[in-house]
Amino acid sequence: MKIKRDTVVKPLPSAELIKKHEKFWRLTLPNSFFNFIKENNGVKVEDATFECNNRGYAVERFLCIVDDIENHPKGIYDIDVVFSQIGERLTDNEDLLGAEVLPIASVFAGDFVCLDFRTDKNNPSVCIWSHEESGEFEPVTYNVADNFTEFLNGLYEPK
Repeated sequence: MKIKRDTVVKPLPSAELIKKHEKFWRLTLPNSFFNFIKENNGVKVEDATFECNNRGYAVERFLCIVDDIENHPKGIYDIDVVFSQIGERLTDNEDLLGAEVLPIASVFAGDFVCLDFRTDKNNPSVCIWSHEESGEFEPVTYNVADNFTEFLNGLYEPK
């Protein structure tokens, strides 16, 4: 995976800002992703492909955390903005407060890479959320990796 350093969304989120979002989502990010977003907030990537469900996916960019969504030029890539747009399609629990599937990266054609806390609140797996197959309160996801580090290590350059 090649990170396009000039696309990092600034200012980088502070630990306090990330913790504020965790409270809103009612979850704790794994250290690997917490540290990643502190340095690579909203970054675009190249040569970041993975296989899942007999299909290849190309990561376009990781989502970001910004303090002032409305006035930030990259606010549309904020995790909360994306979550608010597709949140009802990320869960089957109409009464859920917070998140259990959290989008963290966009892939070509409208799907999202997500941290999946449904099985383990402390150690989320990584899944791909299918926008075409998902409906309101009917999410369709496919497991990609057991954790965020494994996901990053599994990304490869397309042939």
